Amino acid sequence: MSYSARRGFTSGSMRPTGAARQQEMQQKIQEMQAAMTAAQDAVEVQEFTASVGGGVVEAKVNGKKEVLGVTIKPEAVDPEDVEMLQDLVVSAVNEALRQASEAMENSLNTATGGMDLGGLSF
Repeated sequence: MSYSARRGFTSGSMRPTGAARQQEMQQKIQEMQAAMTAAQDAVEVQEFTASVGGGVVEAKVNGKKEVLGVTIKPEAVDPEDVEMLQDLVVSAVNEALRQASEAMENSLNTATGGMDLGGLSF
């Protein structure tokens, strides 16, 4: 241990103490949380559209995974084959939701620098 008029008693090392390292880590965590919140907010306001069946059925969702609308062209409506129309609607909605999920995942990966957060889902 040595004494310096400027630093007082030291162990000869200028490394941060445990408390200083903990404070630095907490600061980094807070910055990452803020970046993740901003990234999540940005994706939630986006709209994602998917069309299937050659464009006869279209679904629109937002980043909050809420269905905003479904558009069905008249030529898709066949009273003899309602099941196919139902399948097209489900397919379009699922694809739009997949796009929203992928955008959220990519945005959060960017905000966290690709760090694995233990399976947290948003």
